[in-house]
Amino acid sequence: AALSAPVEGMAPSARLVSRDLAGVAKFMASDACKRVVVLTGAGVSCAAGIPDFRSPGGMYDTLRPELITATPQERALMAADPVNVVVKDMFMKNQFPYHEVRRPFILGTQAKKWKATLFHRFLEVLDSKGKLLRLFTQNIDGLDFQTGIAPDKICACHGSVGQAACENCGAPIDFDEYCSLVRTNIKDIYGQDASAPKQSTNIRCKKCGGNTLKPTTVLFGASLPASFFEALENDLPRADLVLVAGTSLVVSPANLVAARAPSTVVRVVADRNRVGEDLGLDFENNPNDVYLSGDADDVVAALAAETGWLGDLA
Repeated sequence: AALSAPVEGMAPSARLVSRDLAGVAKFMASDACKRVVVLTGAGVSCAAGIPDFRSPGGMYDTLRPELITATPQERALMAADPVNVVVKDMFMKNQFPYHEVRRPFILGTQAKKWKATLFHRFLEVLDSKGKLLRLFTQNIDGLDFQTGIAPDKICACHGSVGQAACENCGAPIDFDEYCSLVRTNIKDIYGQDASAPKQSTNIRCKKCGGNTLKPTTVLFGASLPASFFEALENDLPRADLVLVAGTSLVVSPANLVAARAPSTVVRVVADRNRVGEDLGLDFENNPNDVYLSGDADDVVAALAAETGWLGDLA
């Protein structure tokens, strides 16, 4: 489709025939859309049965600090803000809050309890058509790696619960060996595993001796991997479309994927909530910014129908 004529005082010029799902689908399927950058958050994994932090059943909703092996001061911090479970300062002093809260998630990941969703499969289709330039995921669940997308196209901004290493010295540990230690050393605060120990004991790093072994997830207060910033700098200027899905866009610097996209790029937010306007997305006046309301799976199912790609999802 021909691009709309530039309007006096309006920048940038529109790249979409309409600012709705049909317009996004038409652009996505066209030759004008060669390179797509995607940013995902917890909302794309909810359909797999993994509750995000902020949803009912998520960590914010279910945390019971009184059950966690911690000092009264640490429990008070967690009660005031559950995010303290995944803060680096807390972990370096006491590994138990992180491990006890995350125990079912770590062992469930080892058992491949959760499977990639329709949204993940849609990204696989985008990749198969040669359009996926980069997938930035804030998720630590590793579901993106269950797809056929080349791992070097996936930037796990916040790390992965499916790999383990020492937070102190960086020495890796075999994930199955690490999970065995979690199973035998960390108590079950959820009352689901009768074989779990009654009390937690530290998991030590063989290299440095620190009580600092954990999945390679990025803790609050720690830096994101250098690969994130390299991909951000290299890929965003080349993108034709940035698709943001299942994220509140409140976590920095991952939200820079949406915020720093050039004004000539089509930016699409697919989420239950209208997010990103505080970062400069303008769904009213920027002809290339589009908000598609709904769950990630529902949005991509509709996109697949509009693009004629439903058969590719089968």
